Parts: sequence; structure tokens; C-alpha cells
Amino acid sequence: MNAGNLFKIAWRALFNNKMRAFLTMLGIIIGVASVITMLAIGQGSKKSIQAQIAEMGSNIIMIHPGADRRGGVRMDPSEMQTLKLEDYEVLRNECIYLSGISPNVSSSGQLVSGNNNYPSSVTGVGLDYLDIRQLTIAEGSMFTNMDVQSAAKVCIIGKTIVDNLFPSGDDPLGKVIRFNQVPFRVIGVLEEKGYNSMGMDQDDIVLAPYTTVMKRLLAVTYLQGIFASALSEDMTDYATEEISEILRRQHGIKADEDDDFQIRSQQELSSMLSTTTNLMTTLLACIAGISLVVGGIGIMNIMYVSVTERTKEIGLRMSVGARGMDILAQFLIEAVLISVTGGLIGVLMGCGATFAVKWIAHWPVYIQVWSVILSFLVCTFTGIFFGWYPAKKAANLDPIEALRYE
Repeated sequence: MNAGNLFKIAWRALFNNKMRAFLTMLGIIIGVASVITMLAIGQGSKKSIQAQIAEMGSNIIMIHPGADRRGGVRMDPSEMQTLKLEDYEVLRNECIYLSGISPNVSSSGQLVSGNNNYPSSVTGVGLDYLDIRQLTIAEGSMFTNMDVQSAAKVCIIGKTIVDNLFPSGDDPLGKVIRFNQVPFRVIGVLEEKGYNSMGMDQDDIVLAPYTTVMKRLLAVTYLQGIFASALSEDMTDYATEEISEILRRQHGIKADEDDDFQIRSQQELSSMLSTTTNLMTTLLACIAGISLVVGGIGIMNIMYVSVTERTKEIGLRMSVGARGMDILAQFLIEAVLISVTGGLIGVLMGCGATFAVKWIAHWPVYIQVWSVILSFLVCTFTGIFFGWYPAKKAANLDPIEALRYE
């Protein structure tokens, strides 16, 4: 019996039991649609995080004081004073893998302008900070090297600060705002960046010369951190090693002693978050894939029922010359048709569900071609795997016993 006739017989058998065939496909449909949707959500989240990190600067390196022990008590990193202005100056002058470097100090408090106030913080930075963090000035200008040397009371503010301190729409440039009773003149407004993937408002920011914050707000001589950017993302590791060597030499740390500073990079953060999202995506896909197994068991169950119901038909076909291989192929084709048809419907439903999630929930999604192909191949394999045993049972029936079956 040729393949065309076998397909016609298999298709006719399924068409004669449309409702039963559809209910059998349902497990496959739900499984494929779930796998595609879950993978799309996982990959969308991963790409969104990577885009946010790239927007903040994928080659950023952050240096912070390290935890230490004093009198047997482990100190908190924020209380450590191991980073000095001298460290920043040495790194600026000696590092060859850095495109920019900036000190970092911050003070929290209340911003006041007229009758409006807003709780925030003023961050003291250097001239390279805007390039490091990929920030752009929309109005006004950046403070100058002279402002840094004289510890000038000038600042640059973000859109959130503008909206809260100047709600009537006044131009903030040239206005004076007070921070913990210290007046600052606004000389620039940053372009709006919105929230990042971790829910932080990137426009809730006030930047001032680091010398101003150190002398006029905090009255300290140490740095809370140093921000730097490597020449390129590929050179981040080289820059990190270079910074570590210089700081260890600068602090007189011996070979067998631990660092009194911590170095973190956006590349490291990106790698960690990618690993986490990949793990979650795999977990979601495995949970969704259980539906495919359930659907496969449903195919096996229905094929068993079909073999039992059509025992006489099988015996009749064998008695007129059908071989065991023909019977095997007939029932196997039925199982594959169920799984493949269910897979195609599942792919359409999965893509539709993915776009529905994007439009309704506004979640980032990304459908990868390989996930669609893999889901379809898995459901096809499922049909063959679970349809084989019932088909084999049908092929092994004794034609005489099958004709006598009631």
C-alpha cells in the first residue's frame, strides 16, 4: 500500500472522529503554545535587561571601599575610608585601559525650592561622569574644572527633580535650590531617561562637583566610590586587573593580604542577570513542556482505544493482503497527524499569546525562531514516540483473531 493511500485512510479515520481528535490535540496545542510563550517572555526579559545595562554603559567599572575588620569587628563598606582622592588621581594618570574616571560621593537630604520640597540626594562627581554613565545635558551645561577646584555650589538636575521642584513649568536654569540649607545654582538639566529594568528612577538625580559635596555637605576627605569606564566592553577585564594592581600598590597591600576595596563591572552584572534569566526561562519552559508529555500520553491513550475499536477493520485489511508494516504505518501516521496538526495550531496560539502579553501586560517579549522550530519538532517526536506502541500492537494482531473480535 503506497504512502498516499495510507495518509488518506489515516485522515479519514481522524475526520470521522473530529471531536475526539481535537481533544487529543488539545494537550499538544497547550504544550506548544505554553513553551513558545514562556520562552518569549524569558528571552524578552533577558534582552530588556541587557538593553538597560547597555544604556547605562556596558563597560562601566565601579570601585567601592571593601569591608574590613577593626578590633575584631567587621566594618560595613559604607563606613570604610580606604578610597582617597589620591587613589582617583593615580588611577586617572596611570590607567591605560580607561576612557574616563570619576570620584563618587553622595549625601541624602531634602531639596527645597520656594514652597516645594523633595527628598533626594546630591551626588558629587567629576567631569567624566556624564560620559561614563551615558547621560546627556538637554539644557544648560556641565560644570567646569574651575567649578571643581573652587568647590562651586552649582548642580545639574534630572527631570524628576524639575517636575517636583518646579511644578508650574518655570525654567530651572539659573534658579537656586537648597539642599540641607546649602544653596546650589542650577546650571544644567539632564535628558529624560525614565526607569531602568530594576525599577529605579534614572531622572531622580542631582549632580554637583565632588569637591563641593565632600567639603560643603559631608566634610570628609575620603571617597565613597570611584566610577570608571573601560575603553571598550572587551577591555573591561584588563581594566579591572590594572585598577586592582594599582590600588593594591597604592594601599601597600601585601601578596597574602585581602583587598581593602571592591571592584564590580556592568559586564559582571550583565552576566549574572543573564544567568538568572536563563535559569528562569529554562524552568518555565520545563513546566510548560509537561503539557507536551501529558498530550503525548493522551495520544497513546486514544490510539489504544482506536486500535481496540478497529480490531475487526485491522483483521479485514490483513485478510485482503495488508502487511503488518502497512498497519503500523497507518496508525503511526494518525498519531503524527494529530501531533503535527496540534503543533501547528499551538505555534499560532503561542505567537498570538505572546503578542497579547506584550500588548495587554506591556511585558518585553522576544520570539526566537529556534524556540518555534524546537517546539514543533518536540511535538512531532512526541507523536511518533507515544504512537509507536499502539501502532505496533495493531500491526502484531492475528488477522483471524481480529476478525472474530466482538
